[in-house]
Amino acid sequence: MWQARRIIHNGQDMPFADARLHPLSLAVAYGIAVFEGLRAYRNPADGSFSVFRLEDHLARLQQGMKVMRFDAPPTTDVLRAAVLEVVRLNAPDDDAYIRVQAQIEGLGTMATTGPVGWIAAALPRERSAKFATGLAAGVSSWTRLPDNSMPPRIKASANYHAGRLATLQAKADGYDSALLLTARGKLSEAAAACVFLVRDGVLVTPDRASDILESVTRDTVLVLAAEAGLAVEQRAVDRTELYVAEEVFVCGTGQELVAVTSVDRLPVGDGDPGPVTRRLQAAYEAVVRGTTGAHVTWRTPVS
Repeated sequence: MWQARRIIHNGQDMPFADARLHPLSLAVAYGIAVFEGLRAYRNPADGSFSVFRLEDHLARLQQGMKVMRFDAPPTTDVLRAAVLEVVRLNAPDDDAYIRVQAQIEGLGTMATTGPVGWIAAALPRERSAKFATGLAAGVSSWTRLPDNSMPPRIKASANYHAGRLATLQAKADGYDSALLLTARGKLSEAAAACVFLVRDGVLVTPDRASDILESVTRDTVLVLAAEAGLAVEQRAVDRTELYVAEEVFVCGTGQELVAVTSVDRLPVGDGDPGPVTRRLQAAYEAVVRGTTGAHVTWRTPVS
């Protein structure tokens, strides 16, 4: 597997191991940072790379910096150029996971809004070992963050502590992944991924009022499902619907699209990835790699 060699920090290309922040910077002390995870996928036919839905990710990052009231944040043009450049600098021979992050780099108080620094990094990231066979998930006793506390639609680093606690609990209890409910007891997300289920042949996902991240991958799945002629609902979802669903899967840039084959040790359907999940997996794989002519604008070539 290839290794990350270069990183871009505040516009400067440097060795990956040389990037530094002061341990008392607000990014470290309080987790005051927002980020995006993206992927550059390799086309198997010609070996070219393209970044998937780059513009949508950067638009969400700008929204996050606005809500966090960052002072003089980097522009979309600067970040776009850095993403493409950092992939070129690292010369991957397989898919790359890209992290773009903006943080408060100086010392200060909770009300400090700058100076804002940023990084763009490209890293190897293996596909989930359960991509083909499916995940065993458990519903966590930890609840999802509410919008009036730590807004989940903002991809803030500090928000991920809640998912980490749920993941640690899930691993300790023998599961692969955690599913979180809202404070109202409705299904929200997996830890760092969105959730879909199939009930009575209808593809269902928690709506935006269910304290979800407004995921780019979730939106991709909704578009691909509509194009495949699948009936789709975005609504509040009860916990027990997970137990009676024909299929369940999670999706996100990191996870990609992975079946959940059991929830709380109850099998989902027949306990194997279902036909809707596999169909959407194949459609997602084709569109991110560019082996289909559909949605050309979702793929930004790395020249």
